Amino acid sequence: MPTVLDTLQKGTAYLEKHGVEEPRLNMQYLLAHALRCERMQLYMDFDKPIEEPELGKLRDLTKRRAQGEPLQHLMGTVEFCGREFASDHRALIPRPETEELVERLRKVRDWPHGVRLLDMGTGSGVIGLSLAGDLAEKSPQVVLADTCPEALSLAAENRERLGLDQAAVTLVKSDLFSAIEGRFDLIVANLPYVPESERTDLSREVRRDPELALFGGGDRGTEIMLRFLKEVPAYLQPSGLVAMEFGEGQAEELAKAATEAELESVEIVIDLSGHARFLFAVNSVVSA
Repeated sequence: MPTVLDTLQKGTAYLEKHGVEEPRLNMQYLLAHALRCERMQLYMDFDKPIEEPELGKLRDLTKRRAQGEPLQHLMGTVEFCGREFASDHRALIPRPETEELVERLRKVRDWPHGVRLLDMGTGSGVIGLSLAGDLAEKSPQVVLADTCPEALSLAAENRERLGLDQAAVTLVKSDLFSAIEGRFDLIVANLPYVPESERTDLSREVRRDPELALFGGGDRGTEIMLRFLKEVPAYLQPSGLVAMEFGEGQAEELAKAATEAELESVEIVIDLSGHARFLFAVNSVVSA
């Protein structure tokens, strides 16, 4: 009967052969998931034999990972900003850059009590739900909006997973602002921004994400984001903040669009990898 160490070594070699990045780390996660233990527990159980039911489950997981199925989908969860969210084929797997965006929004302002927040293109809900949890003492009113019913169903599961009040966090099926009402203190968006020309350059794992959540339209992948920036001022409170994530090479076009929409204090922010990644802007102080 193979031990934990035997299985870890053989599985790592198998994943490496099939081009999986960080094969040992991936195998550790899969093995811990199959054995229902913490990853660090593996190191204390190297000599422990693995029973056939767990081996069978692990073989299936390892084969699917080798074929390019994302680790987060296999495990069914993803960690984001210190919380665990459900993750599957219904929505984009959140990226580390998006965690950066949430971290910045936590600190950028002293948000008022009853702050109204819109997470546009919410996907699995990680941005809006993370902020809802962080701002709980402010009694926030949060709207999670997406055009995809499947993504919204996953966001609803994550709302329940985090124990957030349905009255405080509502879900809306909306093509950008088509079904949105009222104005918000903060509108945050991680909209599709991959150009169609980059389709073949995407990793096999990223290609498992929904196309609706990836490709932003137009030659530069900015079509949806440009529509968003044109419409967003009408849904921001005076001095309300809009924050969005975008892809490489899109900063200049989006900053110009934000200025043309009469947003103020337009700022392009560099991420920790040194890439222009986020746009922040403020609505003009005018009466509705």
